[in-house]
Amino acid sequence: MSKTEEKVFEVADPIATELGFELVDIEYKKEGANWYLRVFIDKEGGIFIEDCEALSRKLDEKMGEEFLKEAYILEVSSPGLDRPLKRDSDFEKFKGKVIDIKLFKAVDGSKEYRGELLGLEDGKIKILTEDDKELSFEKSEAAVVRLAVLF
Repeated sequence: MSKTEEKVFEVADPIATELGFELVDIEYKKEGANWYLRVFIDKEGGIFIEDCEALSRKLDEKMGEEFLKEAYILEVSSPGLDRPLKRDSDFEKFKGKVIDIKLFKAVDGSKEYRGELLGLEDGKIKILTEDDKELSFEKSEAAVVRLAVLF
């Protein structure tokens, strides 16, 4: 997370918690001529449009008083079925679920792995592959870790 995203997270997290949501991720980036501030929230039973509206209103009020100098477009949404796992608590919460890992550099000839999440231990993501191999990757080696979408 960039410093700006971390600052937004600090502002948004208590607001999300107050509304009964889990703040999953923050993304602040320029696309074309516009800056986008994307806030991803979740809750038991899923996120609805009314939830996004409620957080958007409260966050927009607070951000107006805060530090973003550029004009930006605020988007609040669910992280989706393939939500990213970023915080250590995510790896505990989703233990036993199938995840996809994309690495910065290839390991054993591949940058992409899928398996059942066994957990996060000593900074290493541990998975069990479909062919019953236990693998582990340093969390810092992972570009993206997401819940797998299975059909």
